[in-house]
Amino acid sequence: MAEEDVPPEVVPDRVAEIVSSYVRHHQISVDQLPTLIVEVHRALANLGRDTPPVQPPAPAVSIRRSVQHDHVVCLECGYRAQVLRRHLRVSHGLEVADYRARWKLPADHPITAPSYSARRSTMAKEIGLGHRGAVEPSPPVIEPPVTRRGGRRPRRTPTTAT
Repeated sequence: MAEEDVPPEVVPDRVAEIVSSYVRHHQISVDQLPTLIVEVHRALANLGRDTPPVQPPAPAVSIRRSVQHDHVVCLECGYRAQVLRRHLRVSHGLEVADYRARWKLPADHPITAPSYSARRSTMAKEIGLGHRGAVEPSPPVIEPPVTRRGGRRPRRTPTTAT
């Protein structure tokens, strides 16, 4: 069991092989070569070891203060907007569900400012959206019967009898 906890020794030939392959395909200066060797050796020595725990990201503003009456604030960068959906997709590559999961937000956490939602809601109600049966149906259109128009008859060309 004690043998499993000890990391394997780094083989210098493996370090030399990796460094030479890198130098063959990239241009580096002579003074950068020792740093490259040390970094490759350190990376190989740390293989198989546990990485330190990653700190969770800190929000740009507190979650409680991210929703104001006239705007919402992006927790990633602090951007203020009426609607965050497009900003999240374009700037951070996140969908709304991914954003909420990342910050452990409830499913009903607003992405749209409350005043903007209320304004859109009243506008939709004014034009009758969302009221299927409440809006009076328009009376049926009765078309008048088709009548022949008066006026001159079309001119006929004279025919000759043979």
